[in-house]
Formats: sequence, structure tokens, C-alpha cells
Amino acid sequence: MTSQPAAYIRHSRSLSNSGASSRPGTAACREMWPKGDLFWPAMGKSTLTNKTGYIEAWPRGVSITLMKPKPTPTEGPVIPFVKAHACGNDFLVIRENLAGVEPRDALTRRLCHRNSGIGADGVEFLTWDGKSQGRIRLHNADGSIAEISGNGTRCVAAWIAYETKAGRGDEIILETDAGPRLCQIDDRTGQMFMITSSMGVPTVGTANLPLGDGERIDGAVVSTGNPHFVVFVDRPNFYDYPWESIGREICTHIAFFPQQTNVEFVRVISREEIEIRIYERGVGPTSSSGTGTCASASAAIALRGAAPVLRVIAPGGAQTVHWQGPGTEMKLTGPAELICFGETW
Repeated sequence: MTSQPAAYIRHSRSLSNSGASSRPGTAACREMWPKGDLFWPAMGKSTLTNKTGYIEAWPRGVSITLMKPKPTPTEGPVIPFVKAHACGNDFLVIRENLAGVEPRDALTRRLCHRNSGIGADGVEFLTWDGKSQGRIRLHNADGSIAEISGNGTRCVAAWIAYETKAGRGDEIILETDAGPRLCQIDDRTGQMFMITSSMGVPTVGTANLPLGDGERIDGAVVSTGNPHFVVFVDRPNFYDYPWESIGREICTHIAFFPQQTNVEFVRVISREEIEIRIYERGVGPTSSSGTGTCASASAAIALRGAAPVLRVIAPGGAQTVHWQGPGTEMKLTGPAELICFGETW
């Protein structure tokens, strides 16, 4: 027998090859199993297929049992998941009621590991009634809880839109630890969705932080439902600027940010466009961040006179922020793409 497959069926049934098949030497399974399922034989020399719905090479007169392999005590129940990304910022979406009993921080660290897990920047645990509203709680890759992720929220909205067959103009409301966020479907191509999300009312202040080398750094203290420190980089590019090491130090600056903070570095290209780099709390350098995009834009609009409709370019791609200034709600438009569905322990 070959080794156990990574995917397996949800059924268990004993069958006997009585010769009812229209193909000699095969089992007639088209009426019993949906096409596309994978099967695992408990005994016999059957080879399996997920293309025709047939079990191949089953000798006549031989009975076998098709069954799900029993998980070991350490494996626990099977957990369905969806993986999605927004500009390369990737998330797992897991239904809260199907996530098992493992503590969520430990489960998140295990599943988000890039080598021994599925790999992701975080897990969005979703409570959902099957309609257009839900409740999400985000755990970063290190297991810590974050108030909100703009990109993660869009990824969840994309999956709900896929499941409910939502189309252009339809709205999905997701409750987060930072408050409710309304997500409107602007467009869809296959598993790629373009979504505009309400992002709350940001606040912008300024601060001057001491660094470990004795230097001080100016920046904007921004809240988009979660904390950010935004640094303007007046250079032609980021190549010769040590933003990762500076970001790490600011993120874990205990005196100013005892709960840590997200850090963005902003280079102003024009009044309508900025470029950013992101050091995300609980993750590290990331290709994109929805709230980081909003924090960078709000600082640029409030402090540098940027346009109220601002294109923000991160390594993973561009998003567009709409903000009329202090006291008004910000909106974020960007993509979210479903990558795969699967099951894990």
C-alpha cells in the first residue's frame, strides 16, 4: 500500500465488487461517491482516482473498506481552512466553530509557520451565519491578537462573497475588534475580488522617539483601529535606508509602545502617490498592510498635503485610499484573491 494521502474522504463504507460496473475489473462507484473525492482503501491493492469517480484495479469478488484514516491523538479533528491574500499579505480564514480546542495562539503559530505549517501572516477566525454578516478575530503569525487587518478583512469578505455568490454592489459587514467594517464588492474576476472597505475614522498626531544609538526620529502616531508609527523618508528610494532594523526597534519600543506598534516608512512620490515599506507588529516586514496603507495615507494627507484620493504603493501592489481629512471616515480600495481551500489538523 502506498503512503497515506494528504487529502482524504469524509465517508466510510464497505463495498463488494459484484461485477455491476460497466468497466471490467473496476468498482461501480459513480452513484456512491461524488466525482472529485479522494478515497483510501483499508485493504486490497486498489489504486485510486479523482477524475472518473471509479476505483481502479479492484479484482472481482474482493471486498474492501473505504474509510478515512484515523488521526493520531496528536492530530485531533480536521480543520477546514481557506487561504487568501491581498497584495501578497496572506491569511488563513477558519470558521471559529470548526477550529477545534487547541488554544488559538498556539494553533495560529503552528499553521502560519512557513516551513512546517501552511504558511500565512495571520489567521482570521470567523463566526458566520451563512449570510452577509460575520464576526472576525485576527491572530498574527506569532499568535498575538490584533485589533484589525484591513487586508485580512477583505480576504474574509472575498470568501463570503464567493460562498454567497455576491456580485458587484453587494455589501458584507464584518465586526472586528476595532468595530464594524462594511465591505462593498466593486468587481470580480474568477477568484479575484476588488473591494472597497470602510476603515473608520483615523487619528493623526506627531511624536519624537529616542532610538538606542542616541539618535531621535520624528514620526506620526496614527490610529486606524490599531496603532501605527509613520516615518517619512526623504530619499529617492528605500535601498540605502535601514528601514527593517529601525522598524524593529520602533515596533518594540517599550517606553512608547508597551503593546508594540506597526511601523510604516513613507516616501512621497507626488501629491497623488506615495510608496511605503511596512514592519508589522507580530509579523515583521510584510509585502502589504491594509491598515498600514491607511495609516501612511492619513499621515501624508494630514501632515504633507497629499490629495484626498491617494494611491499607495507597497511591495505587494497598490491600493487606493479615500479620505477627506480629520473627523471623516476613511475608505480603502484594493484586491483580495482566494488561493485555495483545504483541511488540516
